[in-house]
Amino acid sequence: MTEASKSDLTRSRILDAGRSLLLRHGFSGVGLSRILAESGVPKGSFYYYFPSKEAFGAALLQDYVEGYTERVDALIARPETAGEKFNLFWNAWLAEGDQPGIATKCLVIKLGAEVADLSDTMREILDSGVNALVDRLAQLLREGEQDGSVRAFEDPETTARMLYAKWVGAAVLAKLAQSDAPLRMAKDEATKHLSPIGNTTS
Repeated sequence: MTEASKSDLTRSRILDAGRSLLLRHGFSGVGLSRILAESGVPKGSFYYYFPSKEAFGAALLQDYVEGYTERVDALIARPETAGEKFNLFWNAWLAEGDQPGIATKCLVIKLGAEVADLSDTMREILDSGVNALVDRLAQLLREGEQDGSVRAFEDPETTARMLYAKWVGAAVLAKLAQSDAPLRMAKDEATKHLSPIGNTTS
């Protein structure tokens, strides 16, 4: 194994361990010593990759945003109609059997409000990621109008942002209730809202 690949693996191990900890305890609730113990790397190795905890948080969020965007791009590239792709997107947020849904692993939901008050750098990364996702949802809305699987909207960008805001809000309610019922209700409402049946521009 080359030094470069060893370096990449170590960095990934730190990020993976940190993501797991931050999902459980939040950014402020996890100290550097906990990250080091969980990842199994010495303090010097940590600072080789990340000059500060904030830099670590920024790298972790950037890695998360890029991975999430790639998965959404793969969804958009699928051959199904836009309406079917929206259904796949909603379903991905829901737990199925022993498999957790996106809602339980979403760093926007877990860290968004917290890091907005702690770090402009981390806030901007998450905000940019949300904007990228909203752009892709708006793209699906336009595709859905073209293929007839989604009703037409005068402003797809605003509609996409409100859909995402509703879904994030439902995810927060699901965490409070320890139930995916709010997410399932949000899915049903979003599906009805996007239905081309009785299509009118709004």
